[in-house]
Amino acid sequence: MELSIIMPCLNEANTLSACIKKARKFLEESGVEGEVIVADNGSTDASLQIARELGARVVDVPVRGYGAALSAGIYQANGAFVIMGDSDDSYDFFRLQPFVDKLREGYDLVMGNRFLGGISRGAMPFMHRYVGNPMLSALGRRIYGHAVCHDFYCGLRGFRKDSIVRLNIQSTGMEFALEMIIKAELHELKITEVPTTLSRDGRGREPHLSTYRDGWRSLRLYLLMSPRWTFGIPGIVLATLGLASLGAAALNVVPVEWLGIAHIFSTVTTVLGYQAILLAVFAKFIAIESSLHPPATKFYMLQHRGTMERFVIAGFLIALVCTTVGMAVRGWFPSPEANVVSSQFEAFLEIGLIVAGQTVLAGFYFGLLHLLHERRMFPRKRRGD
Repeated sequence: MELSIIMPCLNEANTLSACIKKARKFLEESGVEGEVIVADNGSTDASLQIARELGARVVDVPVRGYGAALSAGIYQANGAFVIMGDSDDSYDFFRLQPFVDKLREGYDLVMGNRFLGGISRGAMPFMHRYVGNPMLSALGRRIYGHAVCHDFYCGLRGFRKDSIVRLNIQSTGMEFALEMIIKAELHELKITEVPTTLSRDGRGREPHLSTYRDGWRSLRLYLLMSPRWTFGIPGIVLATLGLASLGAAALNVVPVEWLGIAHIFSTVTTVLGYQAILLAVFAKFIAIESSLHPPATKFYMLQHRGTMERFVIAGFLIALVCTTVGMAVRGWFPSPEANVVSSQFEAFLEIGLIVAGQTVLAGFYFGLLHLLHERRMFPRKRRGD
């Protein structure tokens, strides 16, 4: 079978019939061998009866959530290609040929773009259309390097089943669609987009989406899925500011009355920055071990055996170097006021010793990560095997 059309459903009796009829009409007139699947998430209205009467295959999904419904439907789909879309009659299931054509060309994920195809009056709230969607989609492109996707939140999309199943998407809520596109880029799947339309839904009730709650959930997922932007870049900025402040104080650029503040600022920002950089690497490894990220990473060498010992040695070397340089500061930058030299020396020494301690502790943590990685890759055989 070539195509499975999946519709997540939760009490969609008012619109489900129209969606199924359009999907079946598309299959009949296009000649595509396919099926219509209704992934039901616990409907208590006539949705199930309608689906069965119109020849759709019903998949019962006991776990609540948009993502849970889609995930169950995808795993039970018989088609090599899958097209998913909401069952509120806002998407036109009769006009799916552009998705099928792109999938036949070899694309792994084909996103719909409602801004290119047209959005009917009243189909999308003002804040979603002009603020939330464009802003969060632009942020997603910036963080994850998407060059072609301009409508991250379009619910109508097609993909190769085997490609998406390999992504091991774990979100059970609305974040499912975002995790799909983020992981598709991280795993370097072939992605494109086609114009599609959005009509006013026919539910006759409030949608399941919540503007501010779901907007925050999207931003949170962006941050959690990108250790570089959550920890790495802020850490580099903080550490740079701290070291610049320390250097300014050492060169007597900072007025004497501001040295105390410069001392505190340089110590706090440098230490926080270095800690954030370490957290970025830790978070990357955890994302790899939990299958949120693919195994290929520039920092993967840090998981090799011996990393712990190297970091412990590096920590002690940092402590030694910082103590030596800090002592030399007294001679390089003599000052008539002893408290100026003392402040410079103390700040440098404090930062160096804290960073050294963090490095030693990071080494032991890297050792733990390596141990967990080995246990996962080479599980110990049970006794008697």
